[in-house]
Amino acid sequence: MRVVIAGGHGKIARLLHRDLAARGDVPVGLIRNPDHAAALRADGAVPVLADLEHVTAGDLAAHLTDADAVVFAAGAGPGSGAARKDTVDRAAAALLADAARTAGVRRYLLVSSMGVDRDPPPGTDEVFVAYLRAKKAAEDDLTRRDLDWTVLRPGRLTDDPPTGHVTLDRQVPRGPISRADVAAVLVALLDAPATAGLTLETVAGPTPVTAAVTAHTDG
Repeated sequence: MRVVIAGGHGKIARLLHRDLAARGDVPVGLIRNPDHAAALRADGAVPVLADLEHVTAGDLAAHLTDADAVVFAAGAGPGSGAARKDTVDRAAAALLADAARTAGVRRYLLVSSMGVDRDPPPGTDEVFVAYLRAKKAAEDDLTRRDLDWTVLRPGRLTDDPPTGHVTLDRQVPRGPISRADVAAVLVALLDAPATAGLTLETVAGPTPVTAAVTAHTDG
């Protein structure tokens, strides 16, 4: 598969690049900083310079013409304000969907977050509230589209080594999950087109990743 990954220099994306490249797929990482290109090449990915806050859908579509799937793993990141949560976590996800439709790419995986469908507790940092709202708006936009979408909502992300085991369901108790295991779940979802139309939450758990995903392919 040729898989185009938005947020190509992010932690999940770089792990996903390595997993895909290791099995012979072609990961293509969208980056806005040309200085990150060498790191992507070292991961086995093809770097493509495309600033999702400034590129047009038409120009972005040109990078998707040979893709089998797209993955939105971008985020404004720590230190960004509420405005960039909207322009990256929401608007860029919609832009990628527009480009995918133009390019004829139907498979779209969106990395979201647990908690986006719940009201944050009083006193929650306003920037984090903006982040959750932007992620939920991205989900709402994508799930209304005629694309083969799957939304993945990880729990609290860690940099722990992969376990190869997760809990994956439409709703799961809150908990942590390593970014490496999230990347593995994304690979398994790419291999499971029957998961299109599902919104799934995932945290660390006892079930092998492939089995956890396969459990959701029977309709």
